[in-house]
Amino acid sequence: MIASSADTFTALPNGSSTSARGFRAGALPAGIKASGRPDLGIWASDAPCVAVATFTQNAFPAAPVVLSRERLNAQPHAQAVVFNAGNANACNGQRGLEDAREMARLAAEQLGIQPELVLVAETGIIGVPLPMELVRANLPRVQLKPEGGHEAAQAIMTTDTRIKEAAVALEIGGREVRIGAMTKGVGMIYPNMATMLAFIGTDAALDPSFAKTALKRVVDRTFNMITVDGDTSTNDSCFLFANGLSGTATLTQDSPDAERFVNALEVVCTDLARKMAADGEGATKLLQVDVTGAATDADARKAARSVVGSSLVKAALFGEDPNWGRVFAALGNSGAEVDNTRAALWIGSLQIARDGVGTGVSKDDARAQMHGSEVSMRVDLGLGSASARAWGCDLTEAYVVENSAYST
Repeated sequence: MIASSADTFTALPNGSSTSARGFRAGALPAGIKASGRPDLGIWASDAPCVAVATFTQNAFPAAPVVLSRERLNAQPHAQAVVFNAGNANACNGQRGLEDAREMARLAAEQLGIQPELVLVAETGIIGVPLPMELVRANLPRVQLKPEGGHEAAQAIMTTDTRIKEAAVALEIGGREVRIGAMTKGVGMIYPNMATMLAFIGTDAALDPSFAKTALKRVVDRTFNMITVDGDTSTNDSCFLFANGLSGTATLTQDSPDAERFVNALEVVCTDLARKMAADGEGATKLLQVDVTGAATDADARKAARSVVGSSLVKAALFGEDPNWGRVFAALGNSGAEVDNTRAALWIGSLQIARDGVGTGVSKDDARAQMHGSEVSMRVDLGLGSASARAWGCDLTEAYVVENSAYST
């Protein structure tokens, strides 16, 4: 849930990726997934957008990643993303690229725009050719509408149990600007820019260089600070489209309102990052880890991600076992600078360790801090002033069951 502040932004009730002016979306069940749920759709702007993105660093990028990256490298503009769930179109060689290009062409024909303005996002099973006969038959039937963000959010789901959306409004130059977004991803999540897709639309006018810098900064602090299982997908894509239909002046790095826009963008992405971690495959608990007192920002990030990514910490979280030595073991293996005579640890509001040793609190008191659907931990490394926050989830039997028969 986004907490709003009158001084900065307002959370939009029932917000979605089409909350900003001029954005529309639509989706339908094309049969790519056996579930019968929507699995094919288009997310688009009525006007061409400044468009930037971050993509997976996996060395086996899927065809949609290759195509979308290629198009944005050629020009920082786009107007639509055509997407599907149920098939990642990854590891399909030249055929995969041709299928991705055809999807973009079909969507462009439907929208009446140039194919180069259409990007592609896909998620699902790897190594299986995309059933293009289903795409050809159903894509022309997709109806885009301003309220279509919710069905689009459903259509990008794979093993997600619920849709993930957020939107805010803020004032820039005396005008209301909106940012709306949707994400999917609950497994194969360890982004490096999980299986993660993110679509962010704003009616602000953004300079391309500023848009790229803003997205990179926000992704590093939000989507790159979550983990479910330590695996990075072949398809991770995070798109930011800005169509300027709010009528505001173009924001650049030096604009007085630039920082406020970035802060609002970070709020939206933080909300979505938390929702992905909380919905991790088989998860029953969301874990938030704050690291303070690190020597550098990089060390703080390494330490926080190491704790939320530790299988031993995740398993202890599931069992509500305050085995705090596992947290320090993860810190010591993180690559961050640590001093085992200075580190302190809190689980919830209870200090469990000080100067690298336990404080002697009872196990029952510590266990009580791990009840409920959200658990927080804080580590102070005692070495500096840098800090970072990361999110993860517990490791349950349901995760193993989910991933033991994914392709069958």
